[in-house]
Amino acid sequence: MSDVVLKLHSYWAYLVLLILIIAVVNALIKVLGDKEYEAKDFRISLFTLIVSHIQLLIGLILYFVSPKFELWSQLGAEVMKNPLARLYLVEHPLVNIIAVALITIGYSKHKKKLTSKAKLKPIAIFYSIALILFLSRIPWSVWLA
Repeated sequence: MSDVVLKLHSYWAYLVLLILIIAVVNALIKVLGDKEYEAKDFRISLFTLIVSHIQLLIGLILYFVSPKFELWSQLGAEVMKNPLARLYLVEHPLVNIIAVALITIGYSKHKKKLTSKAKLKPIAIFYSIALILFLSRIPWSVWLA
């Protein structure tokens, strides 16, 4: 089961990154170009929110069914001294939970705004930070192999 969830988590990550990049670029172009907020912008930001939350759920399931989770009982505090174990068990999950929280905050803040530029600004800011966080904690050596 762990292998299936791992593959799903890995492939779904491509979708998350793609739609998040689209959302960030779209919001930045519109904010910097002083363009109007449209229904398309709402759909892009909502789809990004949904896709990232699904990825979070898949990741949480993977975290607890993965054999790597057993490293906590085997290594204990030594997990923090092992860079690869720390990445998988602490850094990757924690930073990505923060990134999804930022997407949620950005989406929530944008809904409360009344003007176009004010609606797009939280999306541009929070989604951009989330993208940077996601990219910073992807296990690239394993993911691209």
